[in-house]
Amino acid sequence: MSVEDKNKIDAISTNKEDVVVLTISDHLEWHNNEHLLILQEKINSYMDFLESGQIYESYPSALDKKIIIQIVFKYLPNRIAEEFLEVVKEILNKNGYDFKFYQLVV
Repeated sequence: MSVEDKNKIDAISTNKEDVVVLTISDHLEWHNNEHLLILQEKINSYMDFLESGQIYESYPSALDKKIIIQIVFKYLPNRIAEEFLEVVKEILNKNGYDFKFYQLVV
């Protein structure tokens, strides 16, 4: 799965703190704004997954647990992307979800 598969959850797991983690895997470079649009669609898809309650059908152990959406980037986000991600964080936090992102270092 990847950021380009907008209707799929890339990964779902429970971390050692018993928090449910929904992961977006983003392998795209930051050459243009199309990347932001793709990422926005993917995040919206994740929000729909959460808000519809589908998460509890697909992953019943998520019930009554804290949920975080994380994005794992292959390439470090540019300035415009970082500003977008800060807005995403605010929106997700207001809806009761945590949010983080980081670059995967191999």
